[in-house]
Amino acid sequence: MKPIMLIGIVLIVLGVVALAYQGVTYTSREKIIDIGPIQATQKTKKTIPLPPLLGGIALAGGIVLVIIGAKNKP
Repeated sequence: MKPIMLIGIVLIVLGVVALAYQGVTYTSREKIIDIGPIQATQKTKKTIPLPPLLGGIALAGGIVLVIIGAKNKP
């Protein structure tokens, strides 16, 4: 398989995932109180939003790369 087609397939998969999930969520722990042996932490969920435009561009770019890779057969 040509490298350009492989990159295109990866972009298609990433584009579909970006359109499906609309963002990446992760949990972080923050110390609130740290007094000797007593500690208190708080879990906070944070989200990094992925705009649908980014997923669409990745999907379209991947499709274009796969088409270009398929046309350039030796």
